[in-house]
This record gives sequence, structure tokens and C-alpha cells, in this order.
Amino acid sequence: MHVPILKQGGYLIASVQSVLSDADLLELRDDLAERVGRFRSRGVVIDVTVLDVIDSFATRMLREAAHMLRLRGAETVIVGIQPEVALTMVQLGLTLEGVGTALDLEEGLAHLDRLANENLKHG
Repeated sequence: MHVPILKQGGYLIASVQSVLSDADLLELRDDLAERVGRFRSRGVVIDVTVLDVIDSFATRMLREAAHMLRLRGAETVIVGIQPEVALTMVQLGLTLEGVGTALDLEEGLAHLDRLANENLKHG
């Protein structure tokens, strides 16, 4: 299942449309890393609203992707984690430590804007 990745200004938006296999998650990570470089993107939003399960592998791949993208110069925010999914992740001890999260796409973009503004001030 290919995940569509849209470019919006200096940001990329990856909108997960259905459950992803482990191979799909690896492909998404690699696609995002390549596109961040190609488009010189400053931020990435990964929208997981449709997912009703985020297992340990998916959590690890999202965390790895965010850290890898940060090394390529882009901040990442994960948006749309459903309440039941968040509860299950907490119960299983799964964390997205070091990765920004937001309620929805709008808040995710606002989060990236705030980070960009902070970087300009301290830059």
C-alpha cells in the first residue's frame, strides 16, 4: 500500500490511507527521507488517523523515521492518533519519545510553524 506524500510549501504531508504492512512502513520511511532531500523540506506531517492499531514495529518505524528526518534537516509530527490507540500504546509501553505529536493536520502544521519560528530566533 503506497502512502501518498503531498508537498505543501516547505512541508511534506504523508497521509496513511489504510493499515500498513511492515514493508509499507519501511517504504514510507525511505520515501520520506528521499523526498525531504529532494524538496529540501523543513517539516513532515505523518497522518495516522485511519489506523486503529499502532504496534511495536510501527511505533519503532515512526520514531526512527522522525529521527532520521531530523538528521536530514526536517522536523516530524505525527497526527491523528486515536484515543483507543493512544491508550493501548501507553498500556504496552510504546512511546514516540522525541517525536512531536498533534491532534490533527491543522495542529500538526501549526506545531511545525512554531518550531520553524523558534529556529529562526535561535538560528
